[in-house]
Amino acid sequence: MSRIISLLLCFVFLVGVFASEFVVAKHDEHHEPKVKFYELKKGNFSVKLTNRGATIASVIVPDKNGKLADVVLGFDSVEEYANNTQYFGAIVGRVANRISGAKFTLNGVTYKLIANEGNNTLHGGPKGFGDVVWGVSKYVKKARDPYITFVYRSFDGEQKFPGDLLVYVTYKLLGYQKLSVIMTAKALNKATPVNIVNHAYWNLRGHNTGNILSQKIQLFASKVTPTTDAAIPTGQILPVKGTPFDFRKPRTIGSRIKKLPSGYNINYVVDGPDYKMKKVAIVEDPKSGRVMKLWSNAPGVQFYTSYWLSNIKGKGGYVYQSSAALCLETQGFPDAVNHPNFPSVIVNPGKTFKNIMLFQFLTK
Repeated sequence: MSRIISLLLCFVFLVGVFASEFVVAKHDEHHEPKVKFYELKKGNFSVKLTNRGATIASVIVPDKNGKLADVVLGFDSVEEYANNTQYFGAIVGRVANRISGAKFTLNGVTYKLIANEGNNTLHGGPKGFGDVVWGVSKYVKKARDPYITFVYRSFDGEQKFPGDLLVYVTYKLLGYQKLSVIMTAKALNKATPVNIVNHAYWNLRGHNTGNILSQKIQLFASKVTPTTDAAIPTGQILPVKGTPFDFRKPRTIGSRIKKLPSGYNINYVVDGPDYKMKKVAIVEDPKSGRVMKLWSNAPGVQFYTSYWLSNIKGKGGYVYQSSAALCLETQGFPDAVNHPNFPSVIVNPGKTFKNIMLFQFLTK
């Protein structure tokens, strides 16, 4: 009897999986879901999201005196996210960061992509995952740990990438002021590169408080992948010791930033085993006392200090300028498809990509 029950449960599970994939495919093909905001709230800690780009639109946390502030850059309306050229808070893919020459070779086939940054492909092409409307698979507001799961089915040939890809992103509030972001993608029929990241812009003093140069950061990474002037990795993996990239001990972001022509925008090799959860970074704003800790299973993290922000009108009419925020994008290494010595970002049919981020917000 128990064997029969087990078989029935297995059958129901499989039917549910296939049905959900069919619904997602049909849903994407015939009409887009309505674009709107969704909120997760736990005490005075709250996160607002939108299904356009499966985007983090706001994160509100208290400072050392209990005063609340929104610590991510973004926009007031969902309509403004349709022109989100800076990828504020968005999920970026199918392959985040840069692919040199907008091409790669996989299993003997050369795929020519769409160049959208000079001769290179950036963040999945001109219409990547941050530019599409996602479905909502689950939305649980009233629970001990509220969460929302966005879903998107990327079709074979989308932005010239091979294979169908079923993508889920779950945002969940855990414990005390913790936010988990779990990004998964299953290759359904062809091998394909996958490097999905979250591109939130953080300013722990508040999104409308100026630059982040006086904030401190510690990166648990002793090496970087240096780049050319076009931000393409050279293929080298070099130590940070003795360079402006050394944040192994906490120091202010602005302490050596003038030694770099465009601020920080480089992939760090996170210390510890690849694809195992490990500490990535600690960011602190001395004035507000806010502290953000980040863990991930990804092998790398892109540290970007928003040099290219210029006159971007954001929430409340505040105008964002250069160095208004920092990004910590846990990821596979940029241009890994063209560097065999980098950890592979290829996902084979039936296999699943997973990028996990866990943020914790504290005060000091």
